[in-house]
Amino acid sequence: MVISFSKKEGLVDVPNERKIHTKPISRIGGVAIWASTMLTFLCLVLMSYYPYGKLMSGILLGSSLMFLLGLIDDVYGLGAKFKLLIQVSIATIVYLLGVQINTIPFLEIDLGWFSYPITLLWIVGISNAVNFIDGVDGLAGSVVTVNAITLAVLAITLSPPNPISALIGFILAGSMLAFLTFNFNPAKIFMGDSGALFAGFLLATISITGVMKVATLSILLPFVVLAVPIIDITYASLRRISKGQSPFVADAEHIHHKLLHAGFSQKKTVVILTSVAILAGGLACLFASHNAIKYYFYLTLALIGIMILLNLGRVLTKK
Repeated sequence: MVISFSKKEGLVDVPNERKIHTKPISRIGGVAIWASTMLTFLCLVLMSYYPYGKLMSGILLGSSLMFLLGLIDDVYGLGAKFKLLIQVSIATIVYLLGVQINTIPFLEIDLGWFSYPITLLWIVGISNAVNFIDGVDGLAGSVVTVNAITLAVLAITLSPPNPISALIGFILAGSMLAFLTFNFNPAKIFMGDSGALFAGFLLATISITGVMKVATLSILLPFVVLAVPIIDITYASLRRISKGQSPFVADAEHIHHKLLHAGFSQKKTVVILTSVAILAGGLACLFASHNAIKYYFYLTLALIGIMILLNLGRVLTKK
């Protein structure tokens, strides 16, 4: 439905010198991702199982506002500095609603007023990091799916467990898998800023509520889990600053571009970076607990099987 609507309304991503696709493609896939995620929550409400508490309202409100910001950018185009200002505002709202990094548990250090800038940096940074890696068909969706499943497993296996954060992670993973059906190379639709910012925001916030608040070394685990987007945004920002450029100016020198220039195809690039995300997730679960690595292993096998079937289905339908 979104693909059809996009083509009728001209909401497509037109190829240029910075992009690797060769024909106009729908750029508002975030609408489908956001809608499928929220419809799942609506079903829970209708079943009288709305998961109250655990900072759920802040996460749902903030992620929807981030989606709306991305959608406006996809349709009309917004300046980088203006988008950053709105992202900081959204992160501030969520912070006031209780989604906060307050302590460094294993050092027993209370962050005090530093809690605010650190929380904002994490939420805004991870949201944009997912947007940065959305440059190859199926890459951002695959990495987000792996990251969401990993954070969900950690949230449910660490002590004390946080089933609500795990629930959000699994729902996001399901929405992304459905989206990937149309996003694997050759893509029929892109997630756009709306999907990337929405997914990145959810990863950032559930990592805070479901993992960082546990009084162990777990505050370090999200850095391992989200290694691919964190490394890419750090590398891109430092590279641009070293050249005297704004870190918000887009270019074609991200890690996935480097792999493409090295001769790897889009599909192989996705496999390489998704494999890194899977290994990083496995390492984080290995550090966490025996149950975490066990469940992660089973879910990863299932995930790989589903992705293979999705790709196989695309090949067969072409024939």
